[in-house]
Amino acid sequence: MTKSHLAHLAAKGLLVLLAGLPLASRAGEPLIVVEDRGGTSALPYYEALNLQPRANAPARSPVPAPQIPATPADEAAMLPVRSAKLTSGTVARRVIEAPGLRPFVVVGDDEASQAWLRRHAASLRERGAVGLVVNVETVQGLERLRALAPGVPLAPVSGDDLAERLGLRHYPALITATGIEQ
Repeated sequence: MTKSHLAHLAAKGLLVLLAGLPLASRAGEPLIVVEDRGGTSALPYYEALNLQPRANAPARSPVPAPQIPATPADEAAMLPVRSAKLTSGTVARRVIEAPGLRPFVVVGDDEASQAWLRRHAASLRERGAVGLVVNVETVQGLERLRALAPGVPLAPVSGDDLAERLGLRHYPALITATGIEQ
């Protein structure tokens, strides 16, 4: 860089600083509203944020934090799970494109799902699959399914939204990044 270029940059910087001095000197003064087009004040919203304490404002009590239940909800509280759009049946193999999707299974607490889990448990573990149990009535039914595929996490979940998004009507099914199959 040339000396004249540096001098030019320094002059610009000095002008910016000088232009900001009047604003900085008024930083502590109250805001003057030039035009008011009605509406309601946003002050209560800002006060609720409790960003800066005001010297002349009365002390406000802090916003209470939500109470955490003494006993966390367990799976029994989530049951029964019923998915009206999914039933036990035959699933036709088809290709999907979902790069990065972790393999997961959709099963229910029925004989077909139990037999399917028994046959595919080792493969599901190797793939790192997780399971969605979309139709299950009791904790015992859920535990029975888990015993058939140890090492494959199974969770009770309503599958109606999933069924709609994937065009899936039946289970048991394996969904991977590249396809849906039984």
